[in-house]
Amino acid sequence: MTEPHMTFVEKILARAGAKKAVTAGDIVVADVDLLIMHDLSGFLTAKVFDERVGRPIPRPDRVAMVFDHHFAPATERQAVVLEANREWARRHGIRLFDCGSGNIHNVVMRRGLVRPGSIVVGSDSHTPVHGVLGAVAVALGNDSHAGTVMPYGKAWFKVPSTVRVEIDGRTGPGATTRDVALWLVGELGEGGQVYKALEFGGPYVKALSFWDRWLFPLLTVDVGAKCGYVEPDEVTEAQARALGVDGVFERGDPGAACEVASFDVTGLGPQVACPPTVGNVKPVEALAGTPVQWTELGGHGGGRLEDFRLAAEVLDGRAVHPDVRLNLVPASREVFSEAEREGLVRRLHEAGGTWFPPSTGSNQAANMGAMAPGEAMISTHARNFPGRNGSPEASMFLASAATVAASAVTGQITDPREIAHRAGPR
Repeated sequence: MTEPHMTFVEKILARAGAKKAVTAGDIVVADVDLLIMHDLSGFLTAKVFDERVGRPIPRPDRVAMVFDHHFAPATERQAVVLEANREWARRHGIRLFDCGSGNIHNVVMRRGLVRPGSIVVGSDSHTPVHGVLGAVAVALGNDSHAGTVMPYGKAWFKVPSTVRVEIDGRTGPGATTRDVALWLVGELGEGGQVYKALEFGGPYVKALSFWDRWLFPLLTVDVGAKCGYVEPDEVTEAQARALGVDGVFERGDPGAACEVASFDVTGLGPQVACPPTVGNVKPVEALAGTPVQWTELGGHGGGRLEDFRLAAEVLDGRAVHPDVRLNLVPASREVFSEAEREGLVRRLHEAGGTWFPPSTGSNQAANMGAMAPGEAMISTHARNFPGRNGSPEASMFLASAATVAASAVTGQITDPREIAHRAGPR
C-alpha cells in the first residue's frame, strides 16, 4: 500500500500523536516537547495550575519561564509578580531564566531548548518563530498550559492545511529581510491565512542566514496562521549543531502542500508598517519626513546582532538627533557579548544610543519606552497597536534596523538610501 504524502507539520504531529498518518482537519492529541512562558503569562498560568490542578509537574525539564517584560520591576506590584514566579519555579523545578537573560524566544533558542522535529507551545503569540529551527511551534492559551500541558505533557491540535510561501527575486538597494517580511504581511493580508501552516521557501529564503530566516515564521500570527516554518536544510542543520541540539530534521513530501503563494521581491525597497496594525505597510518614501521622538532596536523581531551591525553602519560618523532617543535592546546576553566583541556596543553608545538589558524592550511599556500623547516611535518591534507602548494617542511605526537608525539621525522617518544626502548632527 502506498504511504500517504504528508506535509512537514503533518509528519511531526503524526509522530507526536503516535499515528501512522494525519491529514488537514484531523484532531491529534500529541506529546509536547517544550512549554515556554514569560513572566506575565507565567504568573497567570501558575495561579490557575495551583488553584485548579494542584499536582506535581511530571516533566519540569520541559517547561521554561523567561523574565523579559518586567525585566527591571519599577513597582512593588511588578516585583511581587516576579518573586511569586521565582517561588513557583523553584517549587516545581522548572527552568527559570531571570531578569536580563533576553527575550523569551531568543533565550530558549540560544540555550538549546528547541529541537528540530519537536512540538513547542507557548502563551506568547509569536511562539511560531521556532519553526525556523524545524519545530512545530504554536501559541496556546494559559489555561491549556495549566490544564493539559503541565500535568500531562500533551496538547490537542487540529491539523492545519499548509500553504507554501515561495519567495524569489533580488531586493533593491536599502532593503533588508525585515523589509521583505513586513511587505509580506501586507501581501498575505492580516487574517488572510487563518489556521494555516505557512511553509517559507524559495530561492530568496534559501540564500538567507539563519537569523534572517527567523523573521518569516515570526509573522505568522499577524496573518492569522497557526504555525510557520522554514524548510529545514543545511543552514538549519548547521545552526542546530552550533546550538548543541539534536533532533529529527523532518521534511514534507513534495507536493503535499495544499496551496502555493508565490512572490517576487525584485526591486523591493525599504518598507514601514504604519499604525494601527502590522499589515498597514507602505514604502518608506510615503512616510518620509514624519517626526519621531523615539527609535528602538529590540523586540522579538529586532535586537539581533544583524540589527546592531546595520545600525552601526548607518550611524558611522554620525550622531543621534538631539530630539530623539535611540534605545538599544539586545535579544539575548549572547547577542550583547557578540556586539561587544565586534565593537558595536561602543560605536552605538558613542553615537548617542542607550543600551538596555537583554529583554523584550519597550513591548507593552512594562519597563521602558512608554510614550506620551502625540509622540512617535519607529522600531524593529513586532507590533504597533495603539497603546502598546504607552498612550493610545502615540504612534508606533515598524521598520528595518537600517531605517530605524537613519530616522534616529534625522529626527524623522528617513529612507536609509538617502541618509548620506540628508543633514544631521555629526
